[in-house]
Order: sequence, then C-alpha cells, then structure tokens
Amino acid sequence: MINIDRYKCGYCGACVSVCPTDAIELVGTWIRIDEGNCNTCKACVNICPVGALELEPKKDSENGAVHNNSNVKIG
Repeated sequence: MINIDRYKCGYCGACVSVCPTDAIELVGTWIRIDEGNCNTCKACVNICPVGALELEPKKDSENGAVHNNSNVKIG
C-alpha cells in the first residue's frame, strides 16, 4: 500500500501522470489511490518532488514477516 503524507503533498499531480495502472487520481486538493489497481511499482514514490509518498511494507499474516516490492542487492 502507498501512504500519502498529506502535510507534504503539494497536489502537483506528478504521481497521477506517472502511474502505469491509473490507480492514482487527483480530486480537487486530494490524492486518491485505488489499492485494487495499484501494483506497488513505486513510480509515484520515485517521481514525487517532495517525498510525500511512501510504500508501506506488507506483513505476512501467517508468520509476521515483512515484505515489500523493493529491489534488494545482497553481496
């Protein structure tokens, strides 16, 4: 899930235009994210000029493990 810091967000719409699944909508002075369409690619997180968007890691309900969609290099 993508979290929006409403205090940082300037509602510029950069995240809306870069979303490949059209999951983000600018409604007046409010950003709405359709979590069903969001593929957590982080394009919006990377394009945000003020760092108002953040990917929240998913928790595995069975074992409590935390997962996210980041590319991690080991070694």
